[in-house]
Amino acid sequence: MVYVQVHCPDCQCVDVVRYGKQRRGEQRYRCNNTDCPRHIFLLHYRNQGRLPTVKQQMVDMALNGSGIRDTARVSRVSPTTVINTLKKKESGLQQVNEGLLQRLDAEQVQVIVHKVEAAEVDEMWSFVGSTSQQRWLWHAIDHCTGQVLASVFGGRKDHVFLERKALLQPFGITRFDTDGWGAYRRHLDPDKHTVGKQHTQKIERKHTTLRARIKRLTRKTICFSQSIQMHDLVIGLFINRFAYGRAV
Repeated sequence: MVYVQVHCPDCQCVDVVRYGKQRRGEQRYRCNNTDCPRHIFLLHYRNQGRLPTVKQQMVDMALNGSGIRDTARVSRVSPTTVINTLKKKESGLQQVNEGLLQRLDAEQVQVIVHKVEAAEVDEMWSFVGSTSQQRWLWHAIDHCTGQVLASVFGGRKDHVFLERKALLQPFGITRFDTDGWGAYRRHLDPDKHTVGKQHTQKIERKHTTLRARIKRLTRKTICFSQSIQMHDLVIGLFINRFAYGRAV
């Protein structure tokens, strides 16, 4: 008789017990690891969209230039499955790069705050549904290191900029480098505000990366977002993974 050890597909734990059967007769298993995100699983799924590796592939493709239907064709699942898988990631997204502060104690925070002396602040245009429904990504980066500090989605309105400004307060920024848009002049101290495209080259380069890596941001294309939720979600996933270094 051959003994086959069963591993949890999510946490790879071997503390697994049988947990009844499906209506079609497939054996179910339960992972006893309390930290595991999934407790009940099957060894062989009829629906490929339930496999952890396929779910991860859906997220990876969305962040590397593939649309919903592209991902569905490659993963051999329905577009609805791809959308639902991406939506489940929404609750874990962050607007602020909290990793800079969470890894430090209270004394070290004062040191890191002092180092963020200048920030490049800019907004990037896109749309949802049609070009008349504009959607803007507002974000800020450290002028010296190029690291993204915070990001906000919304219209090109003063209140959206003020929301982003509030997220940047913990970093103790002493100078803001922006373009000449009016909201910056109205809400930033002139002594801490520098205007000019020559000071925002790093953040403009990040815009280019976003448009090259995310299909729905590519100019002159028929691939665009049809809902604000999916638009903000995919871009937010990209920023959280590649700018904040989070495992999403």
